[in-house]
Amino acid sequence: MSVLVTGIGELVTNDPTLGDGPLGLLRGAAVVVDNGVVAWVGPAGRAPDADARVDVGGRAVVPGFVDSHAHLVFAGDRAAEFEARMSGARYDGGGIGTTVAATRSASDDELRGRLRALVAEMRAQGTTTVEVKSGYGLSVEDEERCLRLAAEVTPETTFLGAHVVPPEYAATPDEYVSLVTGPMLAACAPHARWIDVFCEPASAHAFDGEQARAVLEAGRAAGLDLRVHANQLSAGPGVRLAVELGAASADHCTHLTAENVDALAGGTTVATLLPGVEFSTRSPYPDARRLLDAGVTVALATDCNPGSCFTTSMSFCIAVAVREMRMTPAEALWAATAGGAVALRRTDVGRLAPGARADLAVLDAPSHLHLAYRPGVPLVRALDLPGVPDPVSPSGGT
Repeated sequence: MSVLVTGIGELVTNDPTLGDGPLGLLRGAAVVVDNGVVAWVGPAGRAPDADARVDVGGRAVVPGFVDSHAHLVFAGDRAAEFEARMSGARYDGGGIGTTVAATRSASDDELRGRLRALVAEMRAQGTTTVEVKSGYGLSVEDEERCLRLAAEVTPETTFLGAHVVPPEYAATPDEYVSLVTGPMLAACAPHARWIDVFCEPASAHAFDGEQARAVLEAGRAAGLDLRVHANQLSAGPGVRLAVELGAASADHCTHLTAENVDALAGGTTVATLLPGVEFSTRSPYPDARRLLDAGVTVALATDCNPGSCFTTSMSFCIAVAVREMRMTPAEALWAATAGGAVALRRTDVGRLAPGARADLAVLDAPSHLHLAYRPGVPLVRALDLPGVPDPVSPSGGT
């Protein structure tokens, strides 16, 4: 079935060949979708016929958000930890162990129910592509089932067995690295596209540069592509390692040296910034302006997780990035859509141009500027179209 989406007051295509500026802005626009793919984009007065018609009444339409960093398979919550941080406690990643215990005790159905609810919550706020990590099982059996469940809702699944060292290996962390790079990787690789590691020597619970390298190289040998939790708590080796190994993204990038910025600018690794984490941990924000001015490709993502940032709202992250990280509204929207697509090495999402997946998000507003201008207001949702399946579906991802 073909569908004509018309009445678009402002259309963000993220294709400069189709419209004005880096966002490829068109006004008075229309989009034709055919079998779930964008078939035509242009002025509404020149739109071709289609089998069905949807009029959005002058609203703005943007590409669905691409959330390239999320931890959605878990049980329990850590509201008490959040309260402690707001009272002055420092975040060091140690609370992850609380979620690990709850996740190990939960049934598949309990984990699946929470996962699907969070994915539905994301879609209701305009997210149409999401990456989902494991990392709250930290045993061979539990990591495998977390990834198996994640694969029910998205193809962008990430093995994060190297999230933290679980308590039973606290005295022998290198033995845990051997488990991650051996039996755990073998069990999890069939369900994953990516491998990730929390490279953070400043945390007593995470992994140093040598351990992180071992994890990433083993994952690559098993056919997985690379991502890195890098430089969140300190200017450690994570960014340097990510760039050296050609990882798709270095995520967090809160503490960067001049060398780190130069390395990111000269490579293909995306700097994925997660401003909701800094908001929720009262930590310094990454300097997005410094990265952008150096020519680094920047993405924005939620890092939705029960400990350091329990939000599913990409529009909230856009607003924080504009207010606290000196990004323009256009830069922040690009980073939350096209930037996330680059971080996932996808060319079919994050843009609205012929050949792209028909992931449209509609704003109850005339312009994309309202995403940052009206923070906290639920303005945006994924647009459901007749004959087009949900791209992030609780009953199975595409």
